[in-house]
Amino acid sequence: MVVPCVAELSDPVNDAMVPRRCSARIKKLKSEQEAQRERESQRVRCRSNDDSVLGKKTKVYKKSKLVTPSQAQAQAQAPNNDVTVATVDNDDVTITNVAAPNDCTDHPVPETYLNPQLSGNGTEKSSHARVTETLRIFNKHYLHFVQEEEIRCGRAQADQKTKKHSKSKEAEDDGKRSSKRPDLKAISKMISEKEVLNRERIGSLPGIDVGHQFFSRAEMVVAGFHNHWLNGIDCVGQSAGKKGEYKGYSLPLAVSIVVSGQYEDDQDNYEEVVYTGQGGNDLLGNKRQIKDQVMERGNLGLKNCMEQSVPVRVTRGHRCVNSYVGKVYTYDGLYKVVNYWAEKGISGFTVYKFRLKRIKGQPVLTTNQVHFTRGCIPNSISEIRGLVCEDISGGLEDIPIPATNLVDDPPAAPSGFTYSRDIVCAKGIKFPSAPTGCNCHGSCLDPRVCSCAKLNGSEFPYVHKDGGRLVEPKAVVFECGPNCGCGPACVNRTSQKGLRYRLEVFRTPNKGWGVRSWDYIPSGATICEYTGLLKKTDQIDPAADNNYVFDIDCLQTMKGLDGRERRLREVSLPGYWHNDAEKMSDGGPEYCIDAVSVGNVARFINHSCQPNLFVQCVLSTHHDIGLARVVLMAADNIPPLQELTYDYGYVLDSVMDREGKVKQMACYCGAADCRKRLF
Repeated sequence: MVVPCVAELSDPVNDAMVPRRCSARIKKLKSEQEAQRERESQRVRCRSNDDSVLGKKTKVYKKSKLVTPSQAQAQAQAPNNDVTVATVDNDDVTITNVAAPNDCTDHPVPETYLNPQLSGNGTEKSSHARVTETLRIFNKHYLHFVQEEEIRCGRAQADQKTKKHSKSKEAEDDGKRSSKRPDLKAISKMISEKEVLNRERIGSLPGIDVGHQFFSRAEMVVAGFHNHWLNGIDCVGQSAGKKGEYKGYSLPLAVSIVVSGQYEDDQDNYEEVVYTGQGGNDLLGNKRQIKDQVMERGNLGLKNCMEQSVPVRVTRGHRCVNSYVGKVYTYDGLYKVVNYWAEKGISGFTVYKFRLKRIKGQPVLTTNQVHFTRGCIPNSISEIRGLVCEDISGGLEDIPIPATNLVDDPPAAPSGFTYSRDIVCAKGIKFPSAPTGCNCHGSCLDPRVCSCAKLNGSEFPYVHKDGGRLVEPKAVVFECGPNCGCGPACVNRTSQKGLRYRLEVFRTPNKGWGVRSWDYIPSGATICEYTGLLKKTDQIDPAADNNYVFDIDCLQTMKGLDGRERRLREVSLPGYWHNDAEKMSDGGPEYCIDAVSVGNVARFINHSCQPNLFVQCVLSTHHDIGLARVVLMAADNIPPLQELTYDYGYVLDSVMDREGKVKQMACYCGAADCRKRLF
């Protein structure tokens, strides 16, 4: 029986099992109270000896960040360390994974931020991390080109209003330069900057497991998984015969196929595929066959795979409203070509048919069974297994947030806090007055005239696509506020529009509570704001067992302190901020958000060493950077029921016990590049 959940709860149920996103400052104070005076005296002596240490304090938290193109280029050129070997006999092929020799060059500088090949624990980045970073670079380029087109359209619309429906020459010139295929422009840019993963190889690819989902064909191209954005068959051509790895093979060889309903004769039974060969269909029309196929290119490549027992990667495309192409593509594993023949197709033209059978020894995962990580998304809350609370927000959110618990016996709901959509100010704290705002009407269209856009580097930080997506992380985002002339639908109010995705709080076996989504989430989308009780940092009791404190440390990030990535160049800050930034960041964050007793769904989001969310500071109702809103946004395209995570950012060996010894806590995030320790 499900007990109805209310917004105000009590009697915590083991919420303190795992440290949440707690300020490392609080952790440190708790563990070093008895030695604090001695540390202060040592700090004073050090400052007298070396003025350069002024302003450097141990601040653990840092924002998760996207890599730069130069970092991605180095990663793309790095060798992979995993090799998948296919052992073939007359009837079956069995997959085994073996480790390849480590032939990477030594790295003279161990710090991760100086060497993009290194993960958080100082080891070489995994192939999974390199794939993730490559896809993030693609999404950044893609959204930049979407932004370029939206700016052109916005300018044209604004010019129509001011010039009585006549486009200006500038708008027309912009239109000639723009592309309606930002995905193809992103591919071209990444190829020119050598940011793609060029991996024309047989079998599985390191970093892309069975069940991996791509949001577009373009993502498959930049990841080196399927090197044609249109063709259904990806082949190793005759020119590759000079490479030693293809010595002894008859080329061409098909290495990958995409089954996505492009041909009217395809038959897909998941464990077995009857794939219609390449050519002869009307790709730009009704996709019906309009001429005979011939045994060449991809068709010949599949025939050669059958004759030489070469496995083929099979990916299936299915409908997805969150993907910009209307589909999502799931890698379903390696198949072998067992037969082929020619026949008259439905339209009366000759087509080649290839029967492929799924290879044994792979994860039991097929597209029809597992669109998501556990079965299928329920149609209603009442269908959820392990339901312990129908809505932890108590009706405060527009979309209910159910909670499930299949771990505890007896199962219990999350408790011990009062749900709040908004920040609650502690006694004596008030937000500054709202700024003047922009003079736009209806919706902000032209960054040349919008004063809020000028603060964002003379551009809108979001694009309209998919309900609003942040193009890339920024030092701070200036959104339109209460005194702006635009309305609530303005794209520059994206983070103020509340929950957009169906979230679920669920109990994990070893990490306490976690959060996941029932919907596909595109990169750059807003997930939620981190809410709680707004306090001054010196009001936090270091002796209290509080694991929900979040420092508002935007200034520290903007200055690039403690290894953070500087983003200051991306915004135009008011002049008086520079003095305030110098003064406030040296002294540490002045304010924090305490979500131990008051908060929203964000308080349940867990840490990961390779997170799929990042933290973005946002200013909307005021322009005080020390009181910026803390918003969690998607760093990747996130499939349904993948746990949502961000990096708590603890520096290893930074937490001490009362005796001054380093304290350690294991990390259970499960990431390929997990640091193995939370701190």
